[in-house]
Amino acid sequence: MLVSAADDVGPEYQHIYLSPHFDDVVYSCGGTIALQTLQKENSLVVTVFAGIPGPDLKLSSFARRIQRTMSSRQEAFSLVELRRQEDQQACSWLQADCLWLDYLDAIYRGALPLRLWRRAIGSGGRIRQVDAWIVEDLLRLCLALHRRLPSLHWYAPLGIGGHIDHRVVSAAAFRLLVYGANVAFYEDFPYVLHPSALKKRLRELGIAMQPHLVEISDTLALRQQASSLYTSQVRINFGSSEDLYRSIECYSRQISSKRGNHVERFWRAVL
Repeated sequence: MLVSAADDVGPEYQHIYLSPHFDDVVYSCGGTIALQTLQKENSLVVTVFAGIPGPDLKLSSFARRIQRTMSSRQEAFSLVELRRQEDQQACSWLQADCLWLDYLDAIYRGALPLRLWRRAIGSGGRIRQVDAWIVEDLLRLCLALHRRLPSLHWYAPLGIGGHIDHRVVSAAAFRLLVYGANVAFYEDFPYVLHPSALKKRLRELGIAMQPHLVEISDTLALRQQASSLYTSQVRINFGSSEDLYRSIECYSRQISSKRGNHVERFWRAVL
């Protein structure tokens, strides 16, 4: 089900997942969502950078390149509409609801030179002054929800890989901790597959983080199937559907403490 606004979020939800883009939560912790569904607990996936660009938006050369890799559709607004459809299908597969916020994806904000785009969505990850307002705005929205529904369990990206949109959402979630919210941070997939990316991010944070493993052996296939429904993203993120399935299976087995099990790993700040 699609939830139209944050004000419509009620006590029927036990879990809220903050997703920078349409695929991030399902890629990273779809198995946990499926497990919660089996336990009769309701999850809401909130995609932050889900805004639809105006038809007159002038795309940078970098944005045009990214769009060509995702889809044959050249208009930014039609591609985002397509991605919204994919998101609804993927969340429905996991029996989770979804809410789309109106912030624009980084590739639709401004017109940076190519070298700066690579830093903004690559390994740089510093929040630019022009994006700092989004952190504050998102924090206000989440804080209003937390105060209205204090028993919510929150999940947010750890910010692995340096993508500016991931870091914005992560920064807002870390700020939410100060107000007593129950926040766990998931490992941004597939960014976490890059060698030393996780260690680098944990070092950057400068605070103690404790890992928590959730076994998803019974729901691994559901995570893989839901992830594959983001058809426009398969090539750019994995190369092929086969590689998508293999990457999720291998990593979830690799980080398990028990041989043959599959897990998803979350991190909590030790305050």
